[in-house]
Amino acid sequence: MTAASSLDELSRLARALADAAAQVTLPRFRTADLTTDDKGAAGLFDPVTAADREAEAAIRSILQRERPEDAILGEEHGTTTGRSGLTWVIDPIDGTRAFISGLPVWGTLIALDDGTRGVIGIVDQPFTGERFVGLNTPGASHAVLEHRGAVRAITTRRGRALADSTVFTTAPELFTETERRGFDAVRGAAQLTRYGTDCYAYALLAMGHVDLVIEAGLKAYDIAAPKALIEAAGGIVTGWRGEDCRWGGRVLAAAHPALHAEALELLSGIAPA
Repeated sequence: MTAASSLDELSRLARALADAAAQVTLPRFRTADLTTDDKGAAGLFDPVTAADREAEAAIRSILQRERPEDAILGEEHGTTTGRSGLTWVIDPIDGTRAFISGLPVWGTLIALDDGTRGVIGIVDQPFTGERFVGLNTPGASHAVLEHRGAVRAITTRRGRALADSTVFTTAPELFTETERRGFDAVRGAAQLTRYGTDCYAYALLAMGHVDLVIEAGLKAYDIAAPKALIEAAGGIVTGWRGEDCRWGGRVLAAAHPALHAEALELLSGIAPA
């Protein structure tokens, strides 16, 4: 960061990007005339709507005006190169399947990466009015929930072992056969497993209600914002072998390091890369 682009200024801009996306997505949520296209392959339904495309276009329009030197990586409109060393990573609607089904567990994901780590991570659910914001600076990371004018600090849940934990994944059919064996090993050792909440599961982890989220096959725009948010809230997010996962792949998000180590041992032993 420079004096001309402080983290406070950039976080205000990130919030404005979420506001712009909400102006596009909310009017289309739970409408009868919403149409979808299928981006999927090999029989896997992967929907996209006009709301996805137009929300990302609205975000990009602001960034191109306010931060033309920054790179942009988005799900719907690809990559725009930059020269500042900063990259905005955007998913206008994470959880489009939920969006078209009327479930309020989708969200707009906005991250800012400085080339080393995610310094801003936002998971925004405009229908419920919940905005989860994580800011990461050396020695000064913090996360908050902004909800209808109120702001409160959030942290991940501490002290739970794997046997006492709650684990989430979006859908077991998204794993390969080998990955499913790894997930099942963790699921079998955990207390409770739940499915189907897309990016909202990561927000619940950051808020202290969920202990683990396990996914595979993610892209940068799926994980960059949740990873930055959870790390700001005190959690840990890596790949299944402990590697950096902010550009995608297999993801293990945990509330605290000891729990992460327990789950990682099972995942890396049964489903190696």
